[in-house]
Amino acid sequence: MFDIIINVMVTVSWIFTSVGTYGIFRKCGVKWYYCFIPFAREYHIGLCADREKEGRIYMVLSVLYDVLNVVNTFFGEGTVPNKVFSILILAIATGVAIYGIRVYLGLCRIFNRSKKWLFMWIFFEGITSVIWGFNKSFMPSKQVETIDRNAGAKVAGINAKVMDMGLTVNITERTAIDLFRKKILLKDIHLNIPLGHMVLLLGGSGAGKTTFVNAVTGYEKADAKILLNGKDLYADYGKMKYDIGFVPQQDLMRGNDTVALTLSDAASLRLPASVSYDERKGRIQDVLEEFGLASIKGSLVEKLSGGQRKRLSIAMEFISNPSLFILDEPDSGLDGVVARGLFEKLRAIADTGKIVIVITHTPDRVIDLFDDVIVLAKDASRTGRLAYYGPVKGSYEFFGKESMEGVLLSINQKDEGGEGKADEYVGKYSEKLKEKVG
Repeated sequence: MFDIIINVMVTVSWIFTSVGTYGIFRKCGVKWYYCFIPFAREYHIGLCADREKEGRIYMVLSVLYDVLNVVNTFFGEGTVPNKVFSILILAIATGVAIYGIRVYLGLCRIFNRSKKWLFMWIFFEGITSVIWGFNKSFMPSKQVETIDRNAGAKVAGINAKVMDMGLTVNITERTAIDLFRKKILLKDIHLNIPLGHMVLLLGGSGAGKTTFVNAVTGYEKADAKILLNGKDLYADYGKMKYDIGFVPQQDLMRGNDTVALTLSDAASLRLPASVSYDERKGRIQDVLEEFGLASIKGSLVEKLSGGQRKRLSIAMEFISNPSLFILDEPDSGLDGVVARGLFEKLRAIADTGKIVIVITHTPDRVIDLFDDVIVLAKDASRTGRLAYYGPVKGSYEFFGKESMEGVLLSINQKDEGGEGKADEYVGKYSEKLKEKVG
């Protein structure tokens, strides 16, 4: 009888909480049906409280709590597994309580209510949620931020012509699912880069530079057609990956290895299995000499200077002699003189008939070494868009600026200290493409 009463109370509480949350979600601008979906409710309450991170953890812990409780029913009471799971359940229950409190405190702040309401939320969640959801005097000071996917500049939809020799990029869309929301990370990016060009990839935080690079290299595929020297990268990735080199910002080298051993390991990974031992050995020696590392090939990585480490990091990816070479902030942590020398080396690589794409936060000090610039901007829908692609000199005229820093300032959002003109330039570039095709 007692169990029946408990179950009835739990059911009634769930109904009251669901109905009350329905009202809260409507006030906060959250889709109402999430109030009836297990665990989705916890996350979206976090959104209403302007505590998305806490809501995310609150949801995950709630899922773990319920799953472990179900699993624990399969073990006999008092057994070792039962005791272990009981301890885990208690620890997770504590976490659920802590993050639930953080979310409720956030709600109190958003609804401009005293923290004393926390007691009501903990012990009378159902009744409290109904009061907050349907009492007109309980109104949030802000709504959950929603993104209008129809906002921003219109899609040009003009594909770049395929180049027999060079890189052709036609990205229709790159999306990702983040819990209950679909995010469009990139959209409508079409360009082609001839061999022998060194290109700057410019864009503010969140503009999609890394996402763009991952899509182009095939690391994270998009709804796109990427062709390198006329070959479809996505369709034949197993073979094509050897023709692409990517140097991340942080190197992945073991400090207690020598320079020669580091390159030898890189050759084992980056060169196809069909390459013979003698060919591999010869390629290692060629790269050592090309990057000025032959004289220090016996030195430990941890003993190298910043510039030497960076050259070794680049050499590791260059070992496969790729046609497309992409580098993420290769000048990070380097002084002006050393950085200049590094970029001159990249310029020399491009001049051998390769494509070099570089991300750097200090482009103006070496901008004379670049042929073109790709400018990505975050539009009104927070999607990465192409605001410009073409010669460096042409970009100054297009944006009405005298430096890359000025270009970046014009496309950055106002809350990031910029001029907030991303949509304007995305639209302007789109019209320019249409005129060119027409």
